[in-house]
Amino acid sequence: MALDAVCIKALCGEISKKIINGRIDKIHQPERDEITLNIRTFTDNYKLVISAGSANPRIHFTSRQKKNPVTAPMFCMLLRKHLGSGKIINVEQMGFERIIKISVESYDELGDLTVKHIIAEIMGRNSNIILVNSDMKIIDSIKRVDAAVSSVRQVLPGLDYVLPPAQQRTPLTSVTNDTELDFSLPQTADRLLMNTVSGISPLTAREIVYRAFGRTDVPAPELNLNKQSALKAELVRFAAEVAAENFSPCVIRESSTGKMLDFSAVEIRQYESLAEVTPSLSLSEALDDFYNIRDMHERMRQKSADIIKLLNNARDRAAKKITILERTLKDAENKDIYKLKGELITSNLYRINEGDTELKAENYYDNMNEITIALSPQLSPSLNAQKYFKKYNKAKTAETEAAKQLEGAREELEYIESTLAAVENAESETDINEIRAELAREGYIKRRTQQKRRAKSKPEPMHFVSSDGFDIYVGKNNTQNDYVTTRLANSSDIWFHTKNIPGSHTIIKLGVDKNVPRSTIAEAAQLAAYYSKARASSQVPVDYTQIKNVKKPSGAKPGKVIYNSYNTIYVTPKSLKG
Repeated sequence: MALDAVCIKALCGEISKKIINGRIDKIHQPERDEITLNIRTFTDNYKLVISAGSANPRIHFTSRQKKNPVTAPMFCMLLRKHLGSGKIINVEQMGFERIIKISVESYDELGDLTVKHIIAEIMGRNSNIILVNSDMKIIDSIKRVDAAVSSVRQVLPGLDYVLPPAQQRTPLTSVTNDTELDFSLPQTADRLLMNTVSGISPLTAREIVYRAFGRTDVPAPELNLNKQSALKAELVRFAAEVAAENFSPCVIRESSTGKMLDFSAVEIRQYESLAEVTPSLSLSEALDDFYNIRDMHERMRQKSADIIKLLNNARDRAAKKITILERTLKDAENKDIYKLKGELITSNLYRINEGDTELKAENYYDNMNEITIALSPQLSPSLNAQKYFKKYNKAKTAETEAAKQLEGAREELEYIESTLAAVENAESETDINEIRAELAREGYIKRRTQQKRRAKSKPEPMHFVSSDGFDIYVGKNNTQNDYVTTRLANSSDIWFHTKNIPGSHTIIKLGVDKNVPRSTIAEAAQLAAYYSKARASSQVPVDYTQIKNVKKPSGAKPGKVIYNSYNTIYVTPKSLKG
């Protein structure tokens, strides 16, 4: 992510304009390392989130509501004591670092007006939220740092607050035409900027290089004097834009899937056609959307962890079973040789003596060519013949049973793969719960208690409208796939599914208009590919046909169908706005 000092400067300006002279109405601590400040101004109310989480440290306004603990943590209580009903008098970036100081004027327990500061250090795994008094002495922090954690800088109650050790680099805002850049070292130009200038992220460094040369993969030692001057001029120009607070907040999404990749406080051009760069009203709004999606994916990962583990184990068992059954069928291919040997022993009983270890006989099925048959000397000639007949019957029975079981095992593996695809593409807790209920019905998950029977709710597949105005429905799990294909669709509707790839059933509802434009066909195919195991691929094959050509075998697992008379289209997965 690009939450560098440039972004912090932009955020500081946004936050300052909105909350100066506002009062802190409420303080909550919904997470162990996160606080929210409800701030009331004369014209509006704002919720400011400050997170010191090592994965997603940040500070921005939010519209999201998190559940707060019943009992407030100690640090939250401390903030309420010192900052409750306090007036915000200043918001500033400390140096050109990823640190914001919010100054709050409030009355202490003696009734004296005092100023205290919340310092938000947004510095990766070293992020912290620190409360200090007017003398910059630490009152407490959300993460205490003692000598055992850091020998360089301790963050403990009673100590003086000191800034983190300065980097041995030139701050972006101090860059001038005289700033030295060492082009001799074997590194790319963006890495050169990162090693020379502080306060910029890899995304920002690449953007400066792109603006100078129209590409980002530029080796620094290969730059001649003119190109070196061009890079330095672009760096100085960029630094001037930041100093003048000339920001253009935006979010960056992958063009093919719409997946949010990053955000920036400045305009981003380097991705060209590979990504869509959408301007945002504010950087705070961009961060709120970005981290909300990241948090949602993290919650989905946690909620679905047990299901994924269960399905992976079931997939491994099914794959192992298939391997054993295929080996059994392979071994059974030689069953007729056992029958032949038994017959030849029977027809040559008079030639075999007790204790013989082999029989050489003419194979009357193979032009009377001689064949050598191993014998067990402990068995009589007739028992040796019976032994081969038993091997033949055993192999024949195993072949029949293995063929039956192999079909079922392959169908089960297909079902497991399709369910895994549905879990990976789940977008809400409801989606996960529906999959969990389906697995319980299919016997993969044991029901812990005997639950009362509830009226089955009607499945709610995803609904999209094509650019030509046609309704498109996409199943989110196997149960919904069955509903979409066998109940929602009419015989003339068009059905889509990724070719030999687990994924969702997708249909185009035709209604009165039976002439479907190619653009709608392509959009439905893109949806089928997007909600499949091949979401991250390109040129995904998608089969499509009329519903009348799609059949569900009797007794088949949810989502299992067979179809014929189809066409195939190759598309890059893409979602549509519902």
